[in-house]
Amino acid sequence: MEMAKTKLLIVTHEMSPFLELTKISEITRQLPQAMQDKGFEIRILMPRFGNINERRNRLHEVIRLSGMNIIIDDNDNPLIIKVASIPAARMQVYFLDNEDYFQRKYVFRDKEDKFYADNDERTIFFCKGALETVKKLGWSPDIVHCHGWMTSLVPAYIKTTYKNDPTFKNSKVVYSIYEDCFSEKMNADLYKKAVMNSMTVEDTKVFEKADCSALHIGAVTYSDAVVLADENINSDVLKFVKDSNKPTLAFNLTENFENFYSLYEEISDEELVSIA
Repeated sequence: MEMAKTKLLIVTHEMSPFLELTKISEITRQLPQAMQDKGFEIRILMPRFGNINERRNRLHEVIRLSGMNIIIDDNDNPLIIKVASIPAARMQVYFLDNEDYFQRKYVFRDKEDKFYADNDERTIFFCKGALETVKKLGWSPDIVHCHGWMTSLVPAYIKTTYKNDPTFKNSKVVYSIYEDCFSEKMNADLYKKAVMNSMTVEDTKVFEKADCSALHIGAVTYSDAVVLADENINSDVLKFVKDSNKPTLAFNLTENFENFYSLYEEISDEELVSIA
């Protein structure tokens, strides 16, 4: 018998060639390709920031996935889904769009380099929207790999609101910590606004400080495994990861991402074991 393909969902705020801010964009381009070469089935989700050129990258709207509303602070925010194929790879990237949150010339800071006041809501919108999009795709990932602070609420949602959802109930979550972060604090109500159905503020309390370290620690709290994707990670975050005793991968990248494959194998109990 042939084994079913392992389904890997990559959630990131940047990816080459669409948006290149930090080394996250390189890793999120190369890692899924390497896993696809090993027989994985891949889906990739990212925000459609305003500086991503739709024409050049050939983005087009997916009508059957669009039309959902994501509620934040009692406000309905329409979610538009676009898709593009990666040249030279058989991979599709889904882009989450919303006029209020993403139609700007800049990504996380305005032209005066001021951190956007609504980065908290943009993060919540992206994390909720990503999971609702995957549900609508009717595709159940075995592994959800989140890259960077803007994805930090995804592990919390999967392990609370979505824990019994057929799409995610068997998903294992990996969170990659990068140092490219921000020194400001987000809105103090982030952890309250982030609460979803069947959650309480206790579930999001770990995000209360609303700084970069709190987002990382919150994500690690709800993840099954952690990747230290940088050499310069905050010492409190490092200590938290160490004390969590979760499977952890150090930042060195091995050839063909073999170490990531091993990590995925380690946390997916039976999924990756070949059926004789």
